[in-house]
Amino acid sequence: MERLYSKLDNIYEDIVEIRRYLHQNPELSFEEEKTAAYIIDFHKKLGHEVKGNIGGNGVLAFLEGDKPGPTVALRADFDALPIKEETDVPYKSVNNGVMHACGHDGHTATLLGLAQVLNQMKTEIAGTIVFLHQHAEELPPGGAISMIEDGCLDGVDAIFGTHLQAQMPLGEIGYRTGPLQAAPDRFDIKIKGEGGHGAMPHDTKDSIVIGGQLINNLQQIVSRKVDPLDSAVVSICNFEAKGPYNVIADSAQLTGTVRTFKEETRNYIEHEIENVVKGTCQVSHASYEYTYTRGYPTLINHKEETEFVKEIAENVPGVVAVKETPPIMGGEDYAYYLQHVKGTFFFTGAKNPEWEKAYPHHHPKFDLDEKALLIAAKALGKTALEYLKDQAKE
Repeated sequence: MERLYSKLDNIYEDIVEIRRYLHQNPELSFEEEKTAAYIIDFHKKLGHEVKGNIGGNGVLAFLEGDKPGPTVALRADFDALPIKEETDVPYKSVNNGVMHACGHDGHTATLLGLAQVLNQMKTEIAGTIVFLHQHAEELPPGGAISMIEDGCLDGVDAIFGTHLQAQMPLGEIGYRTGPLQAAPDRFDIKIKGEGGHGAMPHDTKDSIVIGGQLINNLQQIVSRKVDPLDSAVVSICNFEAKGPYNVIADSAQLTGTVRTFKEETRNYIEHEIENVVKGTCQVSHASYEYTYTRGYPTLINHKEETEFVKEIAENVPGVVAVKETPPIMGGEDYAYYLQHVKGTFFFTGAKNPEWEKAYPHHHPKFDLDEKALLIAAKALGKTALEYLKDQAKE
């Protein structure tokens, strides 16, 4: 693997340059046409077979080794977020209100740099590597499911991917067998009361008061109705009831998210929210509308592939610690791939040790230590080469 590592070291500055170009030119989910064109052009220059418009703006590139063997897919997402950037870096976003605030620019730069190096190592590749560039991870229904429906996993035996984690120390790799990331769902509630003069509340059905009661009542679902050993979240993230200062609003809108790992818990909370809404509104003789929208499934890593990555990562240059990471409540549509083929998803630390504060993902001041891109490329590259070699022997 020394050849892989030295070649990646030699193009580190190129990987950084790619990341900064992408960071400066972000595109929102389902709108990533220029980014997809950039990726396609990059792979074509390497001589790879390339397919665009996979399930939307998705891109597939294929590298066939000189030796026969299985097929491994390496995935990177490339969409940005509707966030106005507040950093002062020279490569700050030029698209006002759009920002790479989750590291997808780094994921793509990592995979493109790795593709460039692996292209020079065909004689050492036993099988085929699919570079799976996914659009629209940030916005349900996401890009993964449409890419799968369009055949992105056809012939793929295993898939590997990583996420750069801004609040995990540089040099750490986090792995976990089984559930790693939660199923992220959305709910929308409209309380339909009767508005009126603020001086005469007795003549109204106060949607704001009902909404306040509902927020408190909903918190009892997790704290009092879900097993404490079963992780779940119910969060109200928006409460809106606009109107003049002296008018009680006719209606109130509440929007929130549910995060779960178990499907039975997910089903229970979906129905229990409506029970709570119905009961709360009945007390005040108000009516309601309730919509529950399911997001991605729980991301569940496969045991054999996770253990394989763990062993690989322990000997990758730049990695100082390989730790079993606790599951997190954030969602990730990589989960769909793992429902169809075996594989795993792991975290690569990207927190600069000199930073006083590492801003979280989806924050307007989010940034990465770019050395993490090199570590991620080495870990993914070694994983792909060793996995193909091992499977080819069987």
